[in-house]
Amino acid sequence: MIDETSQALRDFSQRYCDLWQQKSGHAPASQELYGIPSPCVMATDEDEVWWQPRPFTLAPNLDAVERALDIRLQPAVTAFYTSQFAGDMTGTLDGRPLSLVQVWSEDDFIRVQENLIGHLVMKRRLKQSPTLFIATTDSELEVISVCNVSGEVILEQLGTKKRQVIASSIENLLIALQPLIINCSN
Repeated sequence: MIDETSQALRDFSQRYCDLWQQKSGHAPASQELYGIPSPCVMATDEDEVWWQPRPFTLAPNLDAVERALDIRLQPAVTAFYTSQFAGDMTGTLDGRPLSLVQVWSEDDFIRVQENLIGHLVMKRRLKQSPTLFIATTDSELEVISVCNVSGEVILEQLGTKKRQVIASSIENLLIALQPLIINCSN
């Protein structure tokens, strides 16, 4: 499961980068990440950074999250967050736009883990089964998460029990996800 998830993420990342290259003539670009150090940075141009995914250089685990909540995480979630450093990548699944949450740098990895802990604490307080977010949507009230019990990828409405299965696994989500370029500059 870990290797399959990592490979599916690498494959999607390649499709995403290829689309950027095709549409803009350069690597993926981000204004939001401009000025934030990362091993992904290839170049900067006025007010944006051009980036490429890079190998993850830290220990490939989410032990801090597991220890904080005394929980065992789905191995696919660990693989998703510890396979590479990259900027967030947008795509569509069945016409639904989403943005994969990625780890930009070693410092960002700490922030991501803290946010995962906060999400799990919220789920526990609401007496809901644990989920771990992997993507955002256009709505601030909905996220794409992985059910930590089943491993299914779900669209969940924050603060409610409303959830919809959208993929049987992270791997299958990444295989079906179509890259989407937003704000592409030439």
